[in-house]
Amino acid sequence: MQGPETFQYRGGIIINTTETKQEDKKNKKEKIKLNPKFKIKEYMLRNWRKLLVGFSALIISVSLDMLSPQIIMHIVDDVILGRDYTNVTILLAGIMLIGVGRFLFQYIKEYMFDKSSVDVAMKLRRDLFVHVESLDTQFFDKNNTGEVMARVKDDVDRIWDAISYVSMLLIEVTVHTVIILFCMAKLNLPMTLIPIIAMGICGYLAVIMEKKLDKVYDDISEENAVLNTTAEENIGGVRTVKAFAREKYEIKKFKEHNDKYCELNIKETETFVKYYPYFQFISKIVPFLVLLLGGYFFMKGNMTLGMVSAFVAYSNNIVWPMEMLGWLTNSFASAIASYKKINKIYETEPTITEPADPVVLENIRGDIEFDNVSFHKEDMHNILEGISFNLKSGKTLGIMGATGSGKTSIVSLISRLYDATDGTIRLDGVDIRELGLHQLRSSISLVMQDVFLFSDTISENIRLGDRPGINEQTVKEASRKACASDFIEKMDDKYETVIGERGVGLSGGQKQRISIARALSKNCPILIMDDSTSALDMETEREIQKTLDEFNGTTKIVIAHRISAVKNADEIIVLDEGKIKERGTHDELLAKKGLYYETYVSQYGMSAAC
Repeated sequence: MQGPETFQYRGGIIINTTETKQEDKKNKKEKIKLNPKFKIKEYMLRNWRKLLVGFSALIISVSLDMLSPQIIMHIVDDVILGRDYTNVTILLAGIMLIGVGRFLFQYIKEYMFDKSSVDVAMKLRRDLFVHVESLDTQFFDKNNTGEVMARVKDDVDRIWDAISYVSMLLIEVTVHTVIILFCMAKLNLPMTLIPIIAMGICGYLAVIMEKKLDKVYDDISEENAVLNTTAEENIGGVRTVKAFAREKYEIKKFKEHNDKYCELNIKETETFVKYYPYFQFISKIVPFLVLLLGGYFFMKGNMTLGMVSAFVAYSNNIVWPMEMLGWLTNSFASAIASYKKINKIYETEPTITEPADPVVLENIRGDIEFDNVSFHKEDMHNILEGISFNLKSGKTLGIMGATGSGKTSIVSLISRLYDATDGTIRLDGVDIRELGLHQLRSSISLVMQDVFLFSDTISENIRLGDRPGINEQTVKEASRKACASDFIEKMDDKYETVIGERGVGLSGGQKQRISIARALSKNCPILIMDDSTSALDMETEREIQKTLDEFNGTTKIVIAHRISAVKNADEIIVLDEGKIKERGTHDELLAKKGLYYETYVSQYGMSAAC
């Protein structure tokens, strides 16, 4: 019987270590270096056995195909002209066996190449997704969702196409051409110059076409990402679009990008169509020239009619590689553009990383200290400046301030979604940059301002923080404390109800309560609530406040706009433009009659302040 699943953080993300350990064991010999660039050949080499079998089958299949003109030569010279019927049965049987052999080895070739390419594409997409998940929030600040989705899906698909069917054809074209030229040279070396010259011209045209297509495919890849982003934003925000009657505008915006994407694809087609007729013309003129020159050598007595027939058969056989060059160039130009885009992601390395030798705290108490902490992002003014406070274990800190004053940034710094630009943040006296990301983040229960629920059951959404450690009873108890059990138990499937993406179908207050239940069920020494009761009615908020008061040993940080959410805190700090303007208890701040007092008056009225 399989044991319980275990999870841990790697690079700042939760990973199922039970599954990962099994996969790591299975793929122990498959480790590859992902940064700064990924290399296709390293993925291919991991499937070298399948590729070797497929390559061997390809050579045998092509070699068998090259035997057919030799048999035709003997049939023409020996049987038809020489009237020697002794070996006619063997020659006909040979043609049949060649057909059967090609059928068998072509099947093996296709199967092995396809199987290895599917495996390569699967691991390439998996590793890319793992790398994306390991990147910190700064990457996602600069790159939109649609663009990242285009890289993980569309660009990987183009590379998949290039390393599967296209690469197989390229190898087959190369082997086919080498063997057929060898067979032609054995029959008549001067006549072999015709296909060699023709293929040289085709290769030159292919290089020119690839250079022109490279820029086009680069633009197509970029526009595809923009198109994906536009569609993703509109589908995700469809309620906002409808609420503001923006359908026509958004349709127009999508149409503009769709038209541009169409124009780029037409440009690609125009480039391809411009050069492809040259390939077809050359491929059709080669058999004609071979037949013409072969007839001349036959009349001179330098070749037999069977040799001419075989050479013509070979020339017809070398035609399709010439025709394929244009198509192969087209596909590879697309794959190269996608390869460059993916490499840009691989060249991005996370700035928030595990320390080389992390400090391990045996028992986290929850003491949090900000020592003159400042924070700013690239090309931006200071978001936080000179923030200092010391929050002891089991105490509660309330944080208030206007929108944009830096409240949420404090939360992001504590959990190391970002690192402080200056100053030090300590947990139990240890700089958090010296702690492992897993221990740091697993010690914090966070209720985010922007509630995100996955398209899964309510139970799974609540168990997100510690799936193997949270049982059904804990889920129900956490839901009760978060005042969520009433509406959950009214649903048909109760806790097994599958909610839509981002909790669609639930009200803002219901989503907040599930998010609070998620944090409470994790039962960590630190609880952070970032404006997490803004969508709740006053009565529900009071019930949750009573619940929070019961967590005596938990260090709590409550960020809010409502006075009612922070007034019982041991200390309240008021932020303004990234700086602490006021600090103290509820009564002390009211007595100062500053920003906190003004907020209190605006919420409760002058009489309440008096």
